[in-house]
Amino acid sequence: MIELEGVPELIDPVMVAAFEGWNDAGDAASTAVAHLEREWKGEVFAALDAEDYYDFQVNRPTVWLDDGVRKITWPTTRLSVVRIGGEKPRDLVLVRGIEPSMRWRSFCNELLGFAHELGVELVVILGALLGDTPHTRPVPISGTTSDPDLAQRMDLEETKYEGPTGIVGVLQEACTHAGVPAVSLWAAVPHYVSQPPNPKATLALLNRLEDLIDVRIPLGELPEDARAWQVGVDQLAAEDSEVAEYVQTLEEARDTAELPEASGEAIAREFERYLRRRDGGGPPGAPGGHATEGGDGGSPGSYLRDNPSERTRPPKPPKPSTDDEDSSED
Repeated sequence: MIELEGVPELIDPVMVAAFEGWNDAGDAASTAVAHLEREWKGEVFAALDAEDYYDFQVNRPTVWLDDGVRKITWPTTRLSVVRIGGEKPRDLVLVRGIEPSMRWRSFCNELLGFAHELGVELVVILGALLGDTPHTRPVPISGTTSDPDLAQRMDLEETKYEGPTGIVGVLQEACTHAGVPAVSLWAAVPHYVSQPPNPKATLALLNRLEDLIDVRIPLGELPEDARAWQVGVDQLAAEDSEVAEYVQTLEEARDTAELPEASGEAIAREFERYLRRRDGGGPPGAPGGHATEGGDGGSPGSYLRDNPSERTRPPKPPKPSTDDEDSSED
């Protein structure tokens, strides 16, 4: 049963979703939605029944004390609403939770039921994957959709991925069958430093989302955290000559592959973002920042699992392969 009595009528709503787990390398995607919820003070209005979708031996509930009273927080997926002010106000429906253990089709149908009742016009699903990308370069963000018209209008790729998928791919396909426009944004996280948090990937996702839905997102301390993250990884990599050599190999491959695109749309997008922030568009007091500088999205809500905040030494990477295979999915 979907109960939405406490939710006001929404303005041009967009649903933004992220799920912890297989689709969330470095917790970059779930941290991005947590950042939006925190910065815009999202109000949770619904939660999916944990009994229906989660194996509690895989995602265990947590016990905590509230004024000496023991309480249990169950793993689940929650929905909140935030309103973006300005000359053209609009609402975001934020979906944040954990990839379900079972009944994925029912899970997606329930989320789409909320989207239908709220009048959602677009669903944006955030994900992060491990890839052969150097931490010293801008985070690659790929935007994909199953809708050819949407792909052309929003400068996205039509997904051609074949292989194992997670809840991001399943939800996007469910949106397509339901006639709801849907986009997936994927950040590539360096596989040799995959432990969370990855503020640089989180920041890159938010910047791409900002461009996609034409809003200004307050970034808070994300740009500063991103720079600190990169400096920390630089220091760790410098301690191991094999890691440093491998990073250099990735840099050369990346620079060679992207040389023809060094000018054009990518630079234009960054310049437009700079002008928007300089002119003070969007929510008051929102600091600047761009995808070439990473950042940490802060701690997720209590219903998500705890994430290690300490940095550890990156493992020695495998020798670079000549095939340069990527594990990306749609």
